[in-house]
Amino acid sequence: MDSAMAAVVRASGAFGGILYALPPGEDAVWQVLVTGVPQEMAAPWRRVGLRDPMPVADAVREHRLVWAGGREEMAREYPRLALVLPYDFGLAAAPVLSGSTVRGGLVLLWPGNHPARLSAGEQDVIRAGCRRLGDTLQRAIDRGEPLRPPERPRTLPPAAPRTPSPAEATALSAFVDRLPGGSCALDLEGHLTFVTPGAAELLGVDRSLLVGALPWEALPWMDVPHVEDRYRAALVSRRPQRFTVLRPPKTWLAFELYPDATGLSVRITSGSPDTDTPPSRSVHASGPSRATVLYHLMHLASTLTEAVSVQDVVEQTADQLMPALGAQGMVVMVPADGRLKVVGQRGYRPELLRRFDGTPLTSAVPGVDVMATGVPGFWTTFEELHHAYPAMTHEDGMAAWALLPLIASGRPIGSLLLSYRRPHVFPPGERAALTSLAGLVGQALDRARLYDAKHHLAHRLQSALLPHTLPDVPGLNVAARYLPASRGLGIGGDFYDVIRLDEHTASVTIGDVQGHNVDAAALMGQVRTAVHANATVGAPPDDVLARTNRLLTDLDPGLFTSCAYVHIDLATHRACVALAGHPPPLVRHSDGRVETLRVPPGLLLGIEPDTVYPSLEFPLPPGSVLVLYTDGLVEAPGVDLDDAIAALGGLVEHGDPGDLDAMADTLIRHAPTPGDDIALVLVGPRASAPGHSRGRSIVFRDKKDERRSTRAGSGGEDP
Repeated sequence: MDSAMAAVVRASGAFGGILYALPPGEDAVWQVLVTGVPQEMAAPWRRVGLRDPMPVADAVREHRLVWAGGREEMAREYPRLALVLPYDFGLAAAPVLSGSTVRGGLVLLWPGNHPARLSAGEQDVIRAGCRRLGDTLQRAIDRGEPLRPPERPRTLPPAAPRTPSPAEATALSAFVDRLPGGSCALDLEGHLTFVTPGAAELLGVDRSLLVGALPWEALPWMDVPHVEDRYRAALVSRRPQRFTVLRPPKTWLAFELYPDATGLSVRITSGSPDTDTPPSRSVHASGPSRATVLYHLMHLASTLTEAVSVQDVVEQTADQLMPALGAQGMVVMVPADGRLKVVGQRGYRPELLRRFDGTPLTSAVPGVDVMATGVPGFWTTFEELHHAYPAMTHEDGMAAWALLPLIASGRPIGSLLLSYRRPHVFPPGERAALTSLAGLVGQALDRARLYDAKHHLAHRLQSALLPHTLPDVPGLNVAARYLPASRGLGIGGDFYDVIRLDEHTASVTIGDVQGHNVDAAALMGQVRTAVHANATVGAPPDDVLARTNRLLTDLDPGLFTSCAYVHIDLATHRACVALAGHPPPLVRHSDGRVETLRVPPGLLLGIEPDTVYPSLEFPLPPGSVLVLYTDGLVEAPGVDLDDAIAALGGLVEHGDPGDLDAMADTLIRHAPTPGDDIALVLVGPRASAPGHSRGRSIVFRDKKDERRSTRAGSGGEDP
């Protein structure tokens, strides 16, 4: 395995690599061999899940060669990786195969000056090396060896340098001593392996205390973020780096780092605060420091985890990114029905953005191009922007612009515009950081759009299943309210209905299906339809619930339903009610007294097919109000249910029976914070219709008097 790994790294021209193994039956790959890369730097990805947004996961899962060349491409495709390693380097990941079976993955790393694409020869070398490594892993499996390492992966040491002759060693030592300042060397793990007397003098520490130590441990004043950041940048990009640091109390030292496959050569000279410049034109400024980028990452990531809707994402992105990056304007755009849609903005006049909202996706405008290509755009002046897009006019008063693709699941789902009122230069490090941060925004926006779509669909479903308007029943005042739960999709199984049966009769039903999801809403529609159908054939309340119950037990939906059904005879001013595990209705009498109807409750619908539902007949004269509700109106943690119903009765008692809408609003306003859905129906008979019959019990067409319920405990005798 070691020789196969060394061969593929050497033949491909990579400076390092990581071999991952995929243990049989597992959904993650594990590091087993590392070369050319410090263990500390590879440690965050010791285990990579196959669904993680990482190159090796994509390569193993999709059986393909993955390439990310440079910081900007890395930031677009893999923002998490780019935020932890915001340096210029090339990375390839490929599946390690034995025959057609994936046994692991290989990651190879190239310096930042690698061409933008892998050559055909490099791709052939990688595939051949992966086959050799795959056969090696297969043989380990055949021998019964575990592929997952017990602790850390093994480190394959770099090839040993040529040992100089005694004469060469003497000449080399003299050459180093003659150089101004001091020199030292570090291995790939950062330990000092060589220190000249001049370097020890500049550092102010004896050489014996330095050799074998990490610089930032032996020298506390070097334990600052930008020192380790430049060291990591040199190792990952394999390009020279430079920084200055203050040795207390007032000595400034300049460090130049020169990396190769075995470690770093370091030159140390006296410096000043303003000498932190690159040693050559090939080394660019890094933009935001690693510590600054990670600070923005932590804040943005933590806030976006709380974002639910698209507007949440827009607001939190503006709150976090604009102050941190010094931007004065922000616009979030997404494709919708073949057009560019502005879903949020900060710092712009709405009338200006309305001109771009709805632009066809065939138009040559920056927001459309970035969405189509996934490539960010940076313009430091309007002249640059106008050169790229001659049709653009300078209307927003800004001086520089960054337009970033919002990437989710490897595809652009929108674009993010950041604009600056003053001239702004975007060095490579800042471009990579902005692109990485936009990647986090894209993932959050994709989740939020899915939530918004589900939320919209749920409410459309709920709206379609509940009555849009209540029927006008002569002689009956009705008010109804529905309030969804505060959690989840805002959809549930509560329902209500008012049914006009004939000239002098009507029925009212209310129910609560278990759950707060689309399944509950769908079952709610079935229950409401079944109750409505059984009511219109003139069945009494106990039969309506019994027939609906038999239907639900036949359907076996796995959810239970509570229900209250009331038949109202406007001619006799009497009503009959049956309950299926539902809270008892309240009646407000014409004298203001409120009574709880003590109806013997039957089982919830959908449990036993032959359940009997007792019914109760009671008077409902003009001036009285019948209150039907679901348990969300009264249930609250730590509150006794009887006490809660009594409190509800107190509100009903002080309400105005002549204004049921006002009474309904009062009851909803005093309800507990809805952890459950709330449905409420208030019914109040108006003055008697001419020719009505008083004092008679309700007689149903198919049950006649033998089905009449007693009035014991029903709220009073006949008026």
